[in-house]
Amino acid sequence: MEQLLPTATRTEAPPAWKGRAVLLLCFVTIVFDGYDLVIYGSTVPPILKYQEWGLTTAQAGVIGSLALIGMLLGTMSVGVLTDRLGRRRIMLASITLFSICMLATAFAPSAEAFGALRFLTGLGLGGVVPTCIALTVEYARKERRQIANAVMFSGYSVGGVGASLLAINLLPHIEFRWLYAIGALPLVTLLPVAWKLLPESVAYLARSGRTAEAVDTADRYGLVYSDIVPSREPSEGRTQKSSLRTIFTRKFLLSTILFALANFCGLLLVYGLNTWLPQIMRQAGFNLGDSLTFLLVLNAGAIVGSVSASIIADRVGIKKVVTASFVVAFAAILMLTLQLPLGMLLVIVAFAGLGSVGTQILVGGYCATHYPQSLSATALSWSLGVGRVGAICGPVIGGAVASLALGWQLNFYMFAVFAVIGAAVVFAVPRKLRP
Repeated sequence: MEQLLPTATRTEAPPAWKGRAVLLLCFVTIVFDGYDLVIYGSTVPPILKYQEWGLTTAQAGVIGSLALIGMLLGTMSVGVLTDRLGRRRIMLASITLFSICMLATAFAPSAEAFGALRFLTGLGLGGVVPTCIALTVEYARKERRQIANAVMFSGYSVGGVGASLLAINLLPHIEFRWLYAIGALPLVTLLPVAWKLLPESVAYLARSGRTAEAVDTADRYGLVYSDIVPSREPSEGRTQKSSLRTIFTRKFLLSTILFALANFCGLLLVYGLNTWLPQIMRQAGFNLGDSLTFLLVLNAGAIVGSVSASIIADRVGIKKVVTASFVVAFAAILMLTLQLPLGMLLVIVAFAGLGSVGTQILVGGYCATHYPQSLSATALSWSLGVGRVGAICGPVIGGAVASLALGWQLNFYMFAVFAVIGAAVVFAVPRKLRP
């Protein structure tokens, strides 16, 4: 009987698998985040042809930005609410909100209602990204944080690939509305699992004075507590300046500004290209199927490129890799203006995916590991929130440029300029600061 007792303890999952469960939950959440955002770019061509709404390209650009305005507000709110509610509650509430809104979007009776629901969807999506990054980095081994973040955030591009594949195969046969209904699946699939398995942040527990619970959670997940909560950080019974105020102190101010600018450039590229690439390539003479294939390859390139780049970043340093990735985006986007064979253009688009979507993944991981762990969620929320202005500008500027009829190449020139600015901003980020 005594020999059977150790066996009974094995019913609990080993710490390594628990950490991977957090990574998997965050990955799946970001897959739906990517799907919900990229599906709009996939459906822009049929939406423009939908006679009941009669939208122009400029109006389509504005609608594309509404979800991103919602994400801006949602992301900025997370920075304030995380200290009070914790990351687990934020994640569950965000999944619920964007899933319900995606279902409602499928039944929008007018373009105005469609746009309003895209805004509300963005509110939910805005809470997902910084929370997923912070939890993934926290529950990963210290030396593997960049690759863990890249694998998790590659879910955005997986969702983008899924949106493109579904659009290619389904749009010839069904109305575009059904593609939005698919975005409600997390409500009955992901949410129940996350409710049961997703743990609370160790850093949040420590900051809330629940030190014993924080230490116990770290032990259960095989984490090194001091890697998450440095010994110099305040614990139970001690007052503490809010994390939002802390990231604007002299010590962190320059980094806070530069990460916001880097996210501005990165997100402008991500959402500008994901919204307008199919329509731009249609203007360049490609049919709808080929145009949507460009969107698929853009996100596929981001998956392979960002994971590979993160492996390199864990060895040579994240700053060098992010700077180089922005430069790759600049070169690839410029090359898209050339009259090249379809196969060569697809290869270039894959590199553009690494330099745009992939770079944004790396920027998030860089920000998460640059600050002390207790500040990472707030720093991410703030920089991503400001960066959402770039995300908003991408679809709006793309639509405005397209409506000028000055040539489809002009959009690519505009995106290339922001890639150069992004490289310069990341290069200027100071060394990692300790608490």
